[in-house]
Amino acid sequence: MASPPSVPQLHPMSTAEGFALGGIAACIAACFIHQPVTFSNPAEVAKTRLQLQGELTKGGGKKVYNNVLDVFAKTYRNEGLRGIQRGLPPAVRYIMLLNGSRLGFYEPFRRALNTVAGIDLAVQNPVTSVMAGAASGAVGASLGNPLFLIKARMQAYSPALPVGAQHYYKSSIDALRTIYQAEGFKGLVRGVDAAILRTSMGSSVQLPAYNWAKNQLVSRGIFPEKSVWTYLVSSSFSGICVLIMMQPADTALTRVYNQPTQKLSNGKIVGTLYRNPIDCLWKTFKTEGPLAWYKGSTAHFFRIAPHTIITLTANDLIINLYKKLIHGSVQ
Repeated sequence: MASPPSVPQLHPMSTAEGFALGGIAACIAACFIHQPVTFSNPAEVAKTRLQLQGELTKGGGKKVYNNVLDVFAKTYRNEGLRGIQRGLPPAVRYIMLLNGSRLGFYEPFRRALNTVAGIDLAVQNPVTSVMAGAASGAVGASLGNPLFLIKARMQAYSPALPVGAQHYYKSSIDALRTIYQAEGFKGLVRGVDAAILRTSMGSSVQLPAYNWAKNQLVSRGIFPEKSVWTYLVSSSFSGICVLIMMQPADTALTRVYNQPTQKLSNGKIVGTLYRNPIDCLWKTFKTEGPLAWYKGSTAHFFRIAPHTIITLTANDLIINLYKKLIHGSVQ
C-alpha cells in the first residue's frame, strides 16, 4: 500500500525561523497551561513526588501519597498554592527552550537526513523523521538541562511530607548559584545523559506521530488540511505516543537528578544511588518491579497532553500565518 502523500513545503524555513516560531508556540502553551488554575505544573509536582516515593524500597515502602489527587490535597493543605506550583519559573523557561529546539531543529535535521539517504525532502520518511525528532530533542535537553535539574529538585522539596532526597533553594538563581558553587559546571550538567534519553525518546515520536496523524486525516478526507480540528486531533494522538515512550526515562531522570551526591577521595562528585539512567532503570526494575517505571504516569498525562496539544496546534497556526505574511503562501 502506498504511503499517504506528505504536505510539500514550497518555502522551507531556516533553522532560526523554526526555532523562533517554535519558541513562540511553546510560550503560548506556557501562558495557557502554566497557571495556578490548571493541572500543568501541579501535575508535574505530583508526578515528581510519586516517582520518588518508595525509591529502591521493596514493595514500595510506606506510602506518603496514595495517588495524584492525594498529592494535590496534601500539598495544598500543608504548603499552600506555593507548594503545588513549586518549580514553575524554571519549568516555563525550560519548556520554551526545549520546544524551540524541538520544533526549530526538527525540519533542518529531517531534510539533512533525507538528503543523505537520497529521499525527497518533502517525504515524511518514518526512519529519518524519528531520527530527526530524537536529535532535535537531544539538543533541547542538553541546552535546558540546568533548568530541568533545578525544576525537579524544587518540585520534590516538601517541608511537610518529603519523599526522596531534599534540596531547598530560595529561587532559580539561588539554585543555579548553589549547585555551581558546590559542584562547578559539572553539577549543572548532572543527569544530562538521562535528560537526553528522556527527551530523545519523547521527541522521536512527537512530530513524526503528529505528522503521520495529520497526513492520515487529510488524505482520508476526514478533516481539511488547514483545519484546527486536524491540528487538535493530530496533536492529541502525538501526546499519547510521547507519554508511552517517555515515561520510563522520565522516572529515571527524576531520580538521577534528585539523588544525593558525595565527594570521592579523588575529588569527583558522584551520585550515591545511580551511575546513569540505565543503572537507575535496572535497579528500579529489580527492587520495585516494572510498574515502578510508570509511577506518576497519570499526573504526567495531565501535564504533557495539554502542553503537546497547545504547542503543536499553535506552532502550525503560527507557521501558516508567518508564511502567509512573508511568502504570501501557507503551503
